[in-house]
Amino acid sequence: MYSLARNLLFKIDAEKTHHFTLDSLKTVHKLGLIPLADKRTKPTKLMGLSLPNPVGLAAGLDKNGDYIDALGALGFGFLEIGTVTPKPQPGNPQPRLFRVPEYQGIINRMGFNNDGIDKMIQNIAKSSYKGVLGINIGKNAVTPIENAADDYLICLEKAYAHADYITVNISSPNTKKLRALQGGDELSALLETLKNKQAQLAAAHEKYVPLAVKIAPDLDEAQIADIAHVVKQVEMDGIIATNTTIDKSSLGSHPLAGEQGGLSGRPVREKSNQVLQLLAEHLDGALPVIGVGGILSGDDAKEKIHLGATAVQVYSGLIYQGPKLVKDCLKALR
Repeated sequence: MYSLARNLLFKIDAEKTHHFTLDSLKTVHKLGLIPLADKRTKPTKLMGLSLPNPVGLAAGLDKNGDYIDALGALGFGFLEIGTVTPKPQPGNPQPRLFRVPEYQGIINRMGFNNDGIDKMIQNIAKSSYKGVLGINIGKNAVTPIENAADDYLICLEKAYAHADYITVNISSPNTKKLRALQGGDELSALLETLKNKQAQLAAAHEKYVPLAVKIAPDLDEAQIADIAHVVKQVEMDGIIATNTTIDKSSLGSHPLAGEQGGLSGRPVREKSNQVLQLLAEHLDGALPVIGVGGILSGDDAKEKIHLGATAVQVYSGLIYQGPKLVKDCLKALR
């Protein structure tokens, strides 16, 4: 049924379709028409958290936590919402979201469009979701890169009591200079600052909330080794590999190959897997990796686990495969 609906939805502007589909899912859930999914298919430990299964939703689909309950009913072992920033921001000008169906890919240059951390917390408070919830945090576009830590600290402090884990997004290609934070000294300084704040918050709340960092697929082995060294040194709790790629050479001469933004879906799978494998080797079990990028089948999810991931996340694959993708991944990972 989803393939039939997808053919119709793909005739509509991608961003309008995004909102329409999620609003429809929310309505269907409220009406009690989403069958209860069997989540406990493969209990998994991740960053000290107990997951009913290792298949999660990647950040980006639900930026403000508007659809937590409906998405939680699809069988995911955990959800990650965001990216959220301290202040609301509109993101980049439209159009900024493009499907590439011939390659099962998506290009986006959304630019962290969101309603701000305070609004997200209100949405979480209204939710009845009881599963594992991650919050992905970023910096506002107007904040100078040298002051980026200030924005991350604001989000970390406000999100702490409401999250089961928090992800530091330093790898989106759609916020100017953001990826520069992945460099050695900059990365070390930022993560040390956040880990110090995490320790303070853990004492204040009497609750330890794990801290992960999300990296890009456009890294060479030296950069990956450097990142692995830093995250081990500062004792991060987890790492997510990877975000979208700025390399669109896989699209050949396709008309959308020249669009600015990050490419996700099947075209990023190999790059993402290469980073995942090298990262897992350099980390040598020091901390868990969540594999994300190019999962469009159960076999894709299984491959990421084989390469060293403890858990996986999906996003673009849902657009092409529908909710059935979650079941396919769970079946493959049993």
